[in-house]
Formats: sequence, C-alpha cells, structure tokens
Amino acid sequence: MAFDLKAYMAQQVALINAELEEILLALGPHPERLHAAMRYSLLAGGKRLRPILTIAAAEAVAGRGASSRAVLPAACALECLHTYSLIHDDLPAMDDDDYRRGKATNHKVYGEGMALLAGDALLTLCFDILAQRLTAFEPDHVLQVVAEVARAAGAAGMVGGQAADILWEKGQHQDGAIAALLSYIHEQKTGALIVASVRAGAILAGSQPYELEALTDYARALGLAFQITDDLLDIYGDEAKLGKQIGQDLAHGKLTYPAVYGVPESKKQVKELLQAAIASLTVFGPSAEPLRALADSLAGREC
Repeated sequence: MAFDLKAYMAQQVALINAELEEILLALGPHPERLHAAMRYSLLAGGKRLRPILTIAAAEAVAGRGASSRAVLPAACALECLHTYSLIHDDLPAMDDDDYRRGKATNHKVYGEGMALLAGDALLTLCFDILAQRLTAFEPDHVLQVVAEVARAAGAAGMVGGQAADILWEKGQHQDGAIAALLSYIHEQKTGALIVASVRAGAILAGSQPYELEALTDYARALGLAFQITDDLLDIYGDEAKLGKQIGQDLAHGKLTYPAVYGVPESKKQVKELLQAAIASLTVFGPSAEPLRALADSLAGREC
C-alpha cells in the first residue's frame, strides 16, 4: 500500500498549528500589537515543511508514534525561526514583497518597525522554546540542537547566504566563480535551515552517527532541490498557488539556477538531487517513508 503523504502532512500540520497556538497563548496578552504581528505571520498557513522534516527525521530514527509528539516543540521552534526570516525577507530593505502565502506581507499590515520587531521576537522565541520545552530529552542532545540551529540561522548559515544575496543584487560581490557563489547562496540561505531541521529531529531521537550522516546528506540534497524549484517557480509558477508574486528574482537581479544554467538544466539538477536524497535513506526501513515521499513529491511541486 502506497504511503499517503497528503494525509501524513495534514496530520502533522494540525499538530504543529495546535502547538504554535499554545506557544503564542503562553506569551500572555502584552504587548498586544507585537503579539498580533507575530501571530499574523506565524499562523498564516504554509506547508510547514521544516517542522515536518524535524518530525519525520525523528520518526526515521526512532519509529512512528511517540517520537513525533516529543519533538513537536523543536519542530515549532524551527517554524518560528523560518517565519522570522520570511518577515524580514519581505521588508523593503530586502526583497520588498507585498504578498506572502496569499496575504499582505507583515510590514504592509503592521508597518516596517513592528514587522522588524515581530521577526526579532520570533527569532528569540525559537531559542526560548528549545531551552524550555524539550525537557523529555537528554540535556546534551538539547544543547547540540541549540548549537546546530544557531549556526544554521546565523552568519555561518542563513544570514550569511542572505548577505551574499544582497551583495550580488547591489553589484558588490567579490570577484570569483559565479557557480560557486550561486551554490553558496542557495546552500546557506535556504539549505542550512532545512539541514538543521532534519538534524534536530535526528539528534533528539538519539541517532547513530551513520544515521545522522545519511539524514544530513538527504537534507542537503533536498534543500538545494527545493531552492532550485523555487527559482523555477518564480519564472512559470501560478501566483494564486504560490501566494506571492512571481518574476521577483528577475526584477531584483537575483542570482538563480535558471539564470546561470537555464531552465532545462535546472530541472535536470532537481531530478538528480531528489534521486540522491532518496538514495541516502537506504540505511532506513519503512520508518523513513515520510522523508522519501516528501522528496518524491517535490518533483511535482507547484507552490
């Protein structure tokens, strides 16, 4: 019987959204407008890919069942981190986008100052959750996850990739190979957080070194395939399905895979990366089926 990815994702999204609601409720009523801005973006929908990857990686190591609920706080922490990055990405100083997930971007509703603070608050909330809500796990494992997430979020990861992206747009990049710079931007800006999401679930579940290595290989391939697909969808995607404007990469002069390699070669690379991602899971049995199905589904991604 084929694995039902749609049902699996719906189940996990429901768990994640309920946990996020609880986390936001625990913040209390004040400051009211800041919390409203945080809630606006955090609960605006989306695929919840990163938290689902955290849960699925834990399940691959420890099996389906209790592990998914146990790592739920870590999964939600990563969604807070991801949402912060989206709020800041959309600001006029960054990508200057008007829509995200089919809704007006945060700064269009709450103003630039409040959007900045909402992003800052979600970033710090991520680490509050990791420090306070993972009491069921070994402290050393929790500390390792905190370090992994911090590294992936900062100058050595996502922020470093964003900085390189901005410098390219402004024509201030250092001389060097364009292909290497493109890989760096994609692997850091998008891939680092996807890798951290998978590794966090695996570490908390008590993965063996060979399991963590396999899952890391999976996440790196998946993360790059996801971003190349994002580049492609910005060319021919459906705005209604994407929930954001297309053509923004070209308008901002961004460095993308289609711009460097062309559309056919970019599609070919996505296919090869997804095959590599699935192949890296051979050390796991049926417990990794959600991860396999997620990679397989990316080939037909439309949003």
